[in-house]
Amino acid sequence: MTTPSSRYVRLFAAVVLMLVPATAVQPQAVLSAATQRPLADVLEAITPAVVNIAVRSRTAAETNPLYNDPFFRRYFNLPEQRQQRLSAGSGVIVDADKGHILTNHHVVENAGEIAVTLKDRRRFTAKLVGSDKATDIALLKIDADKLTALPFGDSGALRVGDSVVAIGNPFGLGQTVTSGIVSALGRGGINVEGYEDFIQTDASINPGNSGGALVTADGLLVGINTAIIAPAGGNVGIGFAVPIAMASRVMEQLIEHGEVRRGRIGISVQDLTPDLAEALGIEQSYGAVVGRVERNSPAAHAGLQAGDVIIAVNDRKITGSADLRNHVGLAQVGSDVEILYLRDGVHKTVTVRIEPDEALAEPSAISARLEGAQFQDAAGNVVVSSIEDGSAAARSGLRAGDVIVAVNRRPVSTVAELAAALNNASGAIALDLFRGGLKLFLVIR
Repeated sequence: MTTPSSRYVRLFAAVVLMLVPATAVQPQAVLSAATQRPLADVLEAITPAVVNIAVRSRTAAETNPLYNDPFFRRYFNLPEQRQQRLSAGSGVIVDADKGHILTNHHVVENAGEIAVTLKDRRRFTAKLVGSDKATDIALLKIDADKLTALPFGDSGALRVGDSVVAIGNPFGLGQTVTSGIVSALGRGGINVEGYEDFIQTDASINPGNSGGALVTADGLLVGINTAIIAPAGGNVGIGFAVPIAMASRVMEQLIEHGEVRRGRIGISVQDLTPDLAEALGIEQSYGAVVGRVERNSPAAHAGLQAGDVIIAVNDRKITGSADLRNHVGLAQVGSDVEILYLRDGVHKTVTVRIEPDEALAEPSAISARLEGAQFQDAAGNVVVSSIEDGSAAARSGLRAGDVIVAVNRRPVSTVAELAAALNNASGAIALDLFRGGLKLFLVIR
């Protein structure tokens, strides 16, 4: 015997069973957050803006020592070099009218010829407009019509958890799209002598994706894919992109000058840590603390002092010393920047003129024993920016990327201080330096 309530229960269950299959077999389309368009429609419109880049480089044809003898080579009519085409990476069309393409410096470095292949399989030889190693950004130009350019988004407005899509050419397979989220912002420590403010993402980025696009769900370009942490050689969910705000500033200088002319205001800074904030008696939780102001520098003329805490440049928040270095170093030389800082608990504003950064020192200005090395100021440190193979500096054991902190136990924080310390050293030179996170003691005789 059944009761009215049990009949109602069975009737309700039957209705549920009829409804569940109907909803289960109708998958919901993935929609972009801003436009409510399916992601597939967004990608169909923007993927033609992402290109494949291949380079033709020259490599030595032989390694036998006899081949270095010009008479031997001439007698046997041996070629000097051989040409090799390498599939190098990806690029993003950012100006359809001018044919401008953003990519990575390491993708086109030392390239003899650069070939760009569009999604529609058209191929063009590209001209290198300019390249910047410190930010790993390069700008190419092709002469083509009917191009699609990616519109810029606001990388400064990104938040951890935002959906992003990476587009590129991993492992030479052809254009590939992967999706993920913004895992972190403001990442650094990848390239110690570079300008870093990386977007970290778990969208799959693999070898060949370099120079490709990182876009939002509504199809706006927010980053240029640059690096990965890959212990096994492939993607492990940790990829990095240069924010488009930084890449666009580099692009503007490459268009105007063919290179990046970096600026300075004449200060050394350090991060505002909780301990330092407590010592200064302030509640500020972010910023860059001025440690030293150079005499007759733009900062000195503007009235900045040691102990000031810089918290914004041109109304953009400064999170730390590296962030300040990015803003100042990539500003146009000769331009004015407005700096908001904290002194004795009072917020103050000052305008500072950007002057050329002359901190890059040639080896001849340092010491003959370090011939072949170049040094560069980097956020209160001195970094070995490059080493010539076989040079005196290379034979001494110095390596590109070394961070020098002292000479003969005398601390140095600028290239000028390094030069003075080296020139005053009459005997052996003892360098305290960091390499790969380890502290080393290097003696040069």
